[in-house]
Amino acid sequence: MPEGHSIHRLAARHAELFAGDKVHADSPQGRFAEGAARLTGTVLDGTEAYGKHLLHHYAGELTLHVHLGLYGRFADGPGEPPAPVGQLRLRLHSDRNWLELRGPAACELLTPPEVAVLRGRLGPDPLRADAEPDRAYARIRRSPTPLAALLLDQSVVAGTGLIFVTEALFRAGLPPLLPGRELTPAGWAELWADLVMLMTRAVGRGRIDTVRDADLPEATGRAPRVDRHGGEVYVYRRPGAPCHVCGTPVSRGTLAGRNLYWCPTCQAD
Repeated sequence: MPEGHSIHRLAARHAELFAGDKVHADSPQGRFAEGAARLTGTVLDGTEAYGKHLLHHYAGELTLHVHLGLYGRFADGPGEPPAPVGQLRLRLHSDRNWLELRGPAACELLTPPEVAVLRGRLGPDPLRADAEPDRAYARIRRSPTPLAALLLDQSVVAGTGLIFVTEALFRAGLPPLLPGRELTPAGWAELWADLVMLMTRAVGRGRIDTVRDADLPEATGRAPRVDRHGGEVYVYRRPGAPCHVCGTPVSRGTLAGRNLYWCPTCQAD
């Protein structure tokens, strides 16, 4: 599933493509036909991302809400849209550009009250200027739940996925199974600031890089990472490989059915 930085990049891209333009919408697949008909002829006022949720705001208080889930993806281009192929949930086009959406977990129109409900069930997003990290810590500091699980809970922190969570915990020297209530206020402040930095950098680069300069291949002489996710990481999807800092083999475990990765030395209990 795309992590939050990818959705913020999409929001910026879609604003670049359509902001201020009147759009035509259709649903070749048919599952969003009614919503597409309502969008046709409206002007895109702006876009935003909140966690892993993408919002298009159209004139007339219409908001398109998209959650890509595991399989959703967008494609776009200039000029006239190509002939539809496969299961297209939504196709948008203007006089300048086109966009296609396939396989999302959610593609729906929301009213302003429904947008407010969506925002209300999400935790603060480290990539948003209006984020309130204290709201997340209020949940974390009184919970016995493992810290990794709390950070993956979108109602606690919005937009963080497994890569950002495992890597931020490594960089902070925190074990993923540490009970949330054992995280100090200072520890939370440092962890939040690092999430903001890592996710902001990922928006700019289009990939997740978490390794500090001193531990990069150029500095250490090790081979660079080769992985379909791209970017240099410390522990994510590196079970059994030596830690880039101490050389201890990276551990792997599961939490609520999801893989976790950590260094048992750098993140000792």
